[in-house]
Amino acid sequence: MDKIDYAAIEEHIRGILKALGDDPDREGLRETPARVAKMYGEVFEGMNYSNREIAEMFAKSFETKYTENDIVIVRDIEVFSYCEHHLALMYDMKVTVAYIPKGRVLGLSKIARIADMAAKRLQLQERIGSDIAEIMQLASGSEDVAVFIEASHSCMTARGIKKPSAKTATVTLRGRFETDTALQNRLFNQLTVDS
Repeated sequence: MDKIDYAAIEEHIRGILKALGDDPDREGLRETPARVAKMYGEVFEGMNYSNREIAEMFAKSFETKYTENDIVIVRDIEVFSYCEHHLALMYDMKVTVAYIPKGRVLGLSKIARIADMAAKRLQLQERIGSDIAEIMQLASGSEDVAVFIEASHSCMTARGIKKPSAKTATVTLRGRFETDTALQNRLFNQLTVDS
């Protein structure tokens, strides 16, 4: 169910264009409010769903003989999001998700879809990691999840401090990844060997 109010977005974008001193009725801007509303529907699609609903959408799994010592890692899932502080783009974002299956494995594309949908909200990078971890736990039935994210933030690169090469990295650990140092080391070693 789409909770996004497209008419209200159009009205407010017209107001922003006026507030910027431009004419929203001039040829180049006439359709801009509708275009922005449509774009917001796409880039903020994740706001229509709770973490539990996203987990239910992407919980397709298959039986496996993986043991509790096996790790599934999906690296470099490219997503983008918008910072809730400035509505600024978070870009060049790469998400890596690791989990220990509990008798079933998720379809690999489902992991990418989970990362994508969690990012399609007004977000903080730290919360994207937490949301992906929670959704993965719900969808996979495994408590053991790790999420690594690296991204550029236009609120740092294009405005304010203007440091275009600055990147932000976050790590979210759940279950055994949070408490088992040997497992953490094994995971971090795997990630550095492959990079």
